[in-house]
Amino acid sequence: MEVSPLTSRTFAKKTAEFALSKKASDVVLMDLRKLNAPADFFVLCSADSDTHAKAIAQAVRDGADNIGVVLWRSEGFRALSWVLLDYFDVVVHVFKKDVRQFYNLERLWGDAKVTPVEDAPTAVKGVSSIRGTTAHKKVPRRSQEALS
Repeated sequence: MEVSPLTSRTFAKKTAEFALSKKASDVVLMDLRKLNAPADFFVLCSADSDTHAKAIAQAVRDGADNIGVVLWRSEGFRALSWVLLDYFDVVVHVFKKDVRQFYNLERLWGDAKVTPVEDAPTAVKGVSSIRGTTAHKKVPRRSQEALS
């Protein structure tokens, strides 16, 4: 059985997930395929501090390594205000919030289709995964009285 290669879109989504695993904020995919751009996708995300930016960038690097995607180039690991991870078809930008606001790549590449990416909830409301039990929502007292 042959493993199909990742498309640039699928890999961009994966890098967004890797960033979200370290609590990156304001994560967006920018589809640049219809533009004269240096990559198919930009993945932009924000960090609260230098340490946070480093953790997010490292999670993306490690995640990509684990699925067999080789990093072509990286920049910004010393200053950590804007870390760039270039995977050729997908370029990941990890910004500190003020730096992202200053450079505003969303405006610069304004013709790109921008898709926000949010962290998927890990548990369904009202369901507890502790010891395989289900926690039921409490019914307000007034509703309980109406049922009897």
